[in-house]
Amino acid sequence: MNDAESPPGVGQIVRIKQGRETGNFAVVIGVVDERFLLLADGEKRKFDRAKKKNISHVEVYSHISNEVKRSIEETGRVTNAKLRYALLNFTQEQPELLKEGE
Repeated sequence: MNDAESPPGVGQIVRIKQGRETGNFAVVIGVVDERFLLLADGEKRKFDRAKKKNISHVEVYSHISNEVKRSIEETGRVTNAKLRYALLNFTQEQPELLKEGE
């Protein structure tokens, strides 16, 4: 996992620990400040309606989607399909995480 000193970056995968979307995975698409992140999953939570979430309410994984990161750095946005693809890749690489949350 990630230590509290290094804030998650754009493109990083997180799992929501509190709130309505508990247990869902999302991608960090923006960092508001040291306490808040903007999250989207490309499905229920689209890029244009990103969720502002307190860092303490998410579990951060070391996995970073370079495609999402690059897209946001170059154009300032990312497609919802790319977000879904990044999350699908992550969950296929780490199937044990899915079982853990059920």
